Amino acid sequence: MKYFLFRPFSFCGFPISIFFIVVNEFCERFSYYGMKAVLVLYFKYFLNWEDDFAITIYHTFVALCYLTPILGAIIADSWLGKFKTIIYLSIVYAVGQVVMAVSAIHDITDTNKDGVPDSMTFHVALSMVGLILIALGTGGIKPCVAAFGGDQFDEDQEKQRGTFFSIFYLSINAGSLLSTIITPILRAQKCGIHSKQQCYPLAFGVPAALMVVALIVFIVGSGMYTKVPPAGNILVKVCKCVGFAVSNRFKHRSSTFPKRAHWMDWAEEKYDKLLIAQVKMVLKVLFLYLPLPMFWTLFDQKNIPGSRWTLQATTMNGDFVRFLLPLLQITVNPILILVLVPIMDSIVYPLISKCKLNFTPLRRMTVGMFFAAVAFVAAALVQLQIDNTLPKFSSSTESQAKFINMVDGTLHITAGPEKFTLDPFTATQDYLTFDEPFEMSVNASRPESITLPHGNRTTLVIAREGFQLGYRIVSTLCWEDDHRAVFSCRFLNGFRSPLSVSVGTESIGNINTNDMSPYVKLSHGTISFTIENLLGNQCSFSRKLGFGSSFTYFIPSTFAMGENCDQHIREVEDIKPNSIHMAWQIPQYFLMTTGEVVFSVTGLEFSYSQAPSNMKSVLQAGWLLTVAVGNIIVLIVAEAAQLPDKWAEYILFASLLVLVCIIFAVMAMFYTYTDPAKIEAQFLNMEPEDKEKKNMEKDKKVDMLELKREEHRSYTLALRTGLL
Repeated sequence: MKYFLFRPFSFCGFPISIFFIVVNEFCERFSYYGMKAVLVLYFKYFLNWEDDFAITIYHTFVALCYLTPILGAIIADSWLGKFKTIIYLSIVYAVGQVVMAVSAIHDITDTNKDGVPDSMTFHVALSMVGLILIALGTGGIKPCVAAFGGDQFDEDQEKQRGTFFSIFYLSINAGSLLSTIITPILRAQKCGIHSKQQCYPLAFGVPAALMVVALIVFIVGSGMYTKVPPAGNILVKVCKCVGFAVSNRFKHRSSTFPKRAHWMDWAEEKYDKLLIAQVKMVLKVLFLYLPLPMFWTLFDQKNIPGSRWTLQATTMNGDFVRFLLPLLQITVNPILILVLVPIMDSIVYPLISKCKLNFTPLRRMTVGMFFAAVAFVAAALVQLQIDNTLPKFSSSTESQAKFINMVDGTLHITAGPEKFTLDPFTATQDYLTFDEPFEMSVNASRPESITLPHGNRTTLVIAREGFQLGYRIVSTLCWEDDHRAVFSCRFLNGFRSPLSVSVGTESIGNINTNDMSPYVKLSHGTISFTIENLLGNQCSFSRKLGFGSSFTYFIPSTFAMGENCDQHIREVEDIKPNSIHMAWQIPQYFLMTTGEVVFSVTGLEFSYSQAPSNMKSVLQAGWLLTVAVGNIIVLIVAEAAQLPDKWAEYILFASLLVLVCIIFAVMAMFYTYTDPAKIEAQFLNMEPEDKEKKNMEKDKKVDMLELKREEHRSYTLALRTGLL
């Protein structure tokens, strides 16, 4: 039953109260995503945690945020109601955000004023308290706000309610988009009393302020809201009702007892028909939820830090967005949502309706899952193209070597089964692979046995040592290191004296003759280099590095300072630049976001429309729980599969979702849409008759009991008086 202080104002057929709810959701999502955007950085650079530990705590926090909605739903539907639950848990939420902002103030414990907190335990404890409060707050209000917004509409406003859920989803992504842009910028500012450090207090403080604004806006609209009172401890009632039905059915499992239409009907002996009907509605929807986590399994691999699609982007040519790459990876999804939601609501769905196609909510959700599966097929096709361009690294039983000729003369080299010729100051074009130790001979000299470490990339430099030719292993590069060497270069000094090399404003240091510098990680683009000899003479030049490339620059013995000194410097390509353009990821992002819009927005509306009046928040929490389960499936499948090729993983996930999509489509065929309000009204009308019948049966039992008691008293009295 709904109640309100006065008839809600409306604008264009929409209750004006939803304005406050949408603004509240925008501010709350800005607060949550803004804080989360810098959380891992805070762990790593402020609390000085290791990468693995920081990411573990981060994912634990996110998982907690999706588990607490169950608690919020129980409180809302059973005890406080949605309105009060949102108010109280928003206060907890805001306090948590303020605690996080305070925990990031380094001056609190920086007694020696060196910019480093002296009591890290204090900051860790405070931040953990803040995160727990935030998880309780954001998770607790998550199922309530959407359901509370749905409560503002009458039963005949189904179209307006569907539009509201689309606007509601837009506000979520608008808040997410702005916060993930703004809070990293705030963090980059310098602030502090005694010493200026990266401004985490500001990066956390602004989301805290937005949460306070969200709370104030929500309270301001209080008098305009339609408020559904809680129905008592409904979850306990539901559990007891289901338990009794199962128990009673088991007791009457014999074929001598007549069958009932539904197994929940076995609870009729103890529970009223209205509650049983409501439980049936909830169980029908929860049963449909079972396949849904697979969608979120694919969705969450899209653009979160460290996800498969993000890692795929690092192996592609991103020159067209090189300055915006980190930003685009986290904002492309909300940007597409802001574009696609209005298109779907204003163009696509109306066109489908005009074509007389019955595009029901469950059919929409099925199509959304199919789009997500196709997105992963597109990602697999892109990955196949990337794999063809990536360098082939050695396995754990192989070794790879590159040979460099630092001699001013041609070398004829035999290395195991390989025979090749190197011109002066050149290198082999690719790394050669060896699966066992080999013998190497230079210019028909006596062969020498060479043993290289397996699983590594090794560089062998052949140079003059006095009057003889010799070789030396000057650099060993592991597979993992090779990935860290992307956008990098190193210098090999073949000059007759030590040289100092600088990259931009950073000095590599002195490099002795026939020595090689370690790899230096660089930003892609045009890089300036400076070479300086012992006399202070300099040679400056620049090179353009492709996205993902790695080079060795070697300075030959013929090198000379001067105007065109860079012409003497030889360039060897260790890793080719990424050649597959990052724009090829656009189709998979578009397909996935289309699937999300069709699936998620529809799912929110469906969960509300099919839920009984006293369990709206519970079903919203159940919907959110599918997200948490999806995250767990990612870990299970990824660990269990252990596929060597990334494209195969994409196909595996796509195949699993297609299978789930088929199962869900079959389940949807047997689902009968219900109008919870009408069903509840029917049983409420029947309730007086049921109560009267039960009262008559109760009175009859009481009369019989009184009659037996009277007969017992007469019998006892007769015994005492000696009549019997």
